[in-house]
Parts: sequence; C-alpha cells; structure tokens
Amino acid sequence: MKKVSILVLITVFLLIFTGCSHSPQTAPSSPDTDKEEESSNEDNPSSEESPVIQSEDTSSENGEVKPVDKEDKEILSSYSSEQIEYARIWLQLGPNQEIEELNVLHIPAGTPINPDDNTSAVYPENVIQLAGSRLVDGSITYSGNGDGTINVYNVPLRWDGNYPAGEDFYTDIIKNTKLVSVELGANERIIELIKLIKVQP
Repeated sequence: MKKVSILVLITVFLLIFTGCSHSPQTAPSSPDTDKEEESSNEDNPSSEESPVIQSEDTSSENGEVKPVDKEDKEILSSYSSEQIEYARIWLQLGPNQEIEELNVLHIPAGTPINPDDNTSAVYPENVIQLAGSRLVDGSITYSGNGDGTINVYNVPLRWDGNYPAGEDFYTDIIKNTKLVSVELGANERIIELIKLIKVQP
C-alpha cells in the first residue's frame, strides 16, 4: 500500500515538474506567415523609415534661385548695393546682354517723361534709366520699392512718333508700370556687368 502511494506521488511529481520545465514557446512561423508579415510592414511603414526632408538644399534644374549664402555675400562684398542692383536688373531685363557699357542715369521726380514733347506728363518719382552705349542695346527705366521689387516704366531710350502725343498718353505709361521682383542672378555675370557700369552726371 505504501509502495503504491509512493509511486503515485512520484508520478504526480514528475508530471508537475515536466509541465513547469517546458515554458511555452512561440510556434515557428510558416513561410506563409512570414510573407504576410512582410506585406504588412510594407503597407504600414514605421516613422523611422520616413524620408528626411532636406530643407536646406534649394538647388534645382528648373531655374529656381538658391538663397544667398555667406560665400555669395563675400564675393559681392567689395561692390556697393547700387552697383549690384543695376547689374542684377540688367541681367534680368536687359534687351541685349552683349553690351560694352552699362550707363546709369538718375532722373529726378518732376522730369518730363519725353523731354521732346511739351504735352508730356512728368515722372511722379525718382527713376533710374539703365542703357547700353548703342541704341540697339535698349534701356530699362525703373523706380525701386526697397523690398526687392521695382516698378518698370515702358519708355524707350529714344522717342519716335508724332508730337504732341497728349498728356493722357504719358499718364497711361505712369499708370501701367510693371511690378517686377528682382532675381539674384549668377555672381560671375553680375561682376562682369558691374565692371561695365558708368554713372552719368
């Protein structure tokens, strides 16, 4: 009787011990399960795999201008802001880029738009006229706004036509100035144009 009890106890003890020693393990995944997990990861990428936004890289091939960096400022630091302005405006708007001179004429407010026509209206503000040394080079007449934009007046370097044209004709020119944002331009070309500048007295 004692032997039976001891055998029962040993059997129970072995069963309990065997059950405790084998901790539950994850069943090996089948190939189908692995495929499902990979598919799930592709559909729901984690935030760690999100692309890094490179906000400082503004270079492009579509003509976007890069912001002025320290090196650019140092390259142009030996030139005045006026010289840089004239060169940038001509580079952007000049009818002919192959010029021998870049002549700068300051025209005060109150000056007739067309001095050869006694019916001409006058400039309501100080303007600047940029022109090459030849008539074919064309000209740009503008006023600055101090915020990187200019008002461009549609006036020729030399007036041709029948006079008197009438004050309304010139008033329309004043009313229809074109607002233009001045671009930075390439420093090498800016410097080339600055070297051609001649300010008229």
